[in-house]
Amino acid sequence: MKKIGLLLFVLALIGWMLKDTFTQSGIEDLKGGFAEVGSYRNENNTGPVQRIYSVTVKDTTQAQLKEYGDLMPHNKYGNTKVYYFLEGKEVPSKLSPGDINFDNKFNNNCFALYEKSAMGNVGLVRWPFR
Repeated sequence: MKKIGLLLFVLALIGWMLKDTFTQSGIEDLKGGFAEVGSYRNENNTGPVQRIYSVTVKDTTQAQLKEYGDLMPHNKYGNTKVYYFLEGKEVPSKLSPGDINFDNKFNNNCFALYEKSAMGNVGLVRWPFR
């Protein structure tokens, strides 16, 4: 009888873990209508990995910007930046490393910047180029 109870407990635990694994929320579940336009990742695997994304947003009033940024890949001692643009405006598809990540002509269209630093500090800045 103890074996059956233990077996049922293990099966229930495995079932709960599988359910939790397959029902996790993702980017498509966030409010705002996000679409990735451009991305950059440097080739450096021995030092800091720099990831940069340009993303369009349909609805800025309900957009979950911080949550979207939190779901983007991040490496320890690396840096992740997500530039948010309103859908329908000009958006850079070619991104580059460094302090300036795209052409200045797109600066006025960028309404938010999410950045996760090498130590895991997170920041969200509205209108970063104003």
